[in-house]
Amino acid sequence: MHEKQPVTIIAEAGVNHCGSLDMALRLVDAAAEAGADYVKFQTFKAEALVSASAPLARYQSGNLGGEADTQLRMLRALQLSEADHRAIIEHCRLRSVKFLSTAFDLDSVEFLAGLSMDFWKIPSGEITNYPYLRAIARHGGRVVMSTGMSTIEEIASAVDALTANGIDRRDITLMHCNTQYPTPMADVNLSAMTEMRGRLGLEVGYSDHTPGIEVPVAAVALGATVIEKHFTLDKSLPGPDHKASLDPAELKAMVTAIRNIEKAIGDGRKCVTASESENKSVARKSIVAARSIKKGELLTDDNLTAKRPGIGLSPMLWPSVVGTVAVADFAPDEQIRL
Repeated sequence: MHEKQPVTIIAEAGVNHCGSLDMALRLVDAAAEAGADYVKFQTFKAEALVSASAPLARYQSGNLGGEADTQLRMLRALQLSEADHRAIIEHCRLRSVKFLSTAFDLDSVEFLAGLSMDFWKIPSGEITNYPYLRAIARHGGRVVMSTGMSTIEEIASAVDALTANGIDRRDITLMHCNTQYPTPMADVNLSAMTEMRGRLGLEVGYSDHTPGIEVPVAAVALGATVIEKHFTLDKSLPGPDHKASLDPAELKAMVTAIRNIEKAIGDGRKCVTASESENKSVARKSIVAARSIKKGELLTDDNLTAKRPGIGLSPMLWPSVVGTVAVADFAPDEQIRL
C-alpha cells in the first residue's frame, strides 16, 4: 500500500487584502501561523477581467454596502501590482509558507508563469474559457481546477481542453466547489467528489465557501487531497469576501482538525494498535469457575463462566473446554487450566 501524501491546504487570501500590500503581508503571516501549506492571492487586471457594465453578484453588492456599483469599480481597488507580488513572494519565503495566485486574465497567466509556482489554480469562472485553459496548458505543470457552477460534462470538456494542449491528465486535480458566498449547507453536496473521481478518474479536492470549518474537514474524510478556504484578518472589513471567510483563529483550527482527521483515517488495515494492545487483557475475559469445582468433575455450561481479566483461556475455546474434566480443584472465579 502506497504511503498517502498529506492533504494540501490552501489558505485563500484572495482579495481580502483590500488592495493594501501591508494587509497582504499580514495575511501571509496569518496563513503561516495557522500551518497552511500555501497562501493564495488573485492576480488580475480589472479592465482585462470584466467589461465596464458587468454587474456585481448579489453577495458582492450586499457585502460592499454601496461602495461600488460595478465589478470594474470593485476590482480596480483590489488589484495587486507586480511589485506587490514580488514583495509577497519574498515574505512567503521568510515565513516558510508557499505562494500561490490565481490568474483571471491572459496577461496575468503570462506574469504568473514567470513566478515559478508549484501548480496552477484555475477558478470556477474560467472552466468554460477555452483560450484561458489553453494558455495555462501551454505552460505545463500541475493544475488544480475548481468546478463551481459546472456540470460533469463541462468539467470533462475543460479537462479535455487542458490535455489537448499539453497537460498530463495525471497532473489534474478537480476541486468540488459551490460558487455561492456563503454556500448553504443543503447545496454543498460533498458526495459529488465521488462522482467526479469515479467518472473522470482524477484526484479530487474541495474549495469551501461554507461558514465554519466542519465541511472541509468532512471533505478530507471523504478523500479530498486538496482543501482551499478563504480567510481574512477581520470579517467586518469592507470587501466582497470577508464575511464568508475564516478569521485567523478559525483557519488555524481548520488546519489542526484536518491534520487530526488525516491521522485518524489511517491506512485502512484493521489491526491491533500499539495504544490499545495493553487493554486487551483488561477488557477481554477468561474462562473461570462459576462455583467451586472438584478435581475430576465434569466441566459444564453450569459450572463455568467468563470473566475479566483476559489472561487465561479465551472464552472462544468454550466448545473444547466444556465436556472435559477438571484437572484440579478450582475456587469460584479461579481461571480454568487444562
